[in-house]
Amino acid sequence: MRIAVIDDEKYSRVELIHQIRQQMPQAEIAEAGNGVQAMALLEKESFDILFVDIHLGDMEGTTVASLARRLMPEAKIIFATAYSEYAVTAFELGVDNYILKPFDPARIRQVLERCGQAPQAGPARGSGRLAISSNRHTILLDVEEVTYIETDGSGRGCRIHTLSGEEYPDNSPMSEYESRLVAQGFYRIHKTCLVQLSHIQDIFPWNNSSFALRVRGSSAALPIGRDRVKELRRRLNI
Repeated sequence: MRIAVIDDEKYSRVELIHQIRQQMPQAEIAEAGNGVQAMALLEKESFDILFVDIHLGDMEGTTVASLARRLMPEAKIIFATAYSEYAVTAFELGVDNYILKPFDPARIRQVLERCGQAPQAGPARGSGRLAISSNRHTILLDVEEVTYIETDGSGRGCRIHTLSGEEYPDNSPMSEYESRLVAQGFYRIHKTCLVQLSHIQDIFPWNNSSFALRVRGSSAALPIGRDRVKELRRRLNI
């Protein structure tokens, strides 16, 4: 198995390579520290999986990904980024997945499993549940019960909403929940809101030619970012 890690930040490259080796000790891993090095590497070698930083020092990672797609149409391409909003860009360009910085070992395993290249992990204890620290209590919620998660307005934490109508405050940032739940059917419809797609009840026109949606168990109108409508429709097959 041949993997390329392309990132202009040395620390990120080293950390990602380390985490990949933890999952796939036999993999052959090459690296490039900028776009020019990446282009040269792709011209002379082929890979099964490529991890590409979306912002390289000398060019956009999208340029590298486009070349890789032409040269190696069967390769799996994963964007790496510190900004979750670029997830939509990743899917629009037809790459296979994305990971957020700082890298989460569980997310790396998940991505490799989706590429079919990592051993499947056995059921993790509590893997279908969320542990939420709320009002000095640890509350365990079934992921299936969560309808949406929104920022708390302070920029420091979130509020988790459930089918029963209950609401739980939590100190974790939205990006952490997005990274943990994207593979379980959640999608970030706005910078302030992450929804479980299976709980969407209806989508309707909103202010200034935009759209909003409602989820089961709530009457709240949740605005959809203009740049996220297309991807949301694709995911819902509408």
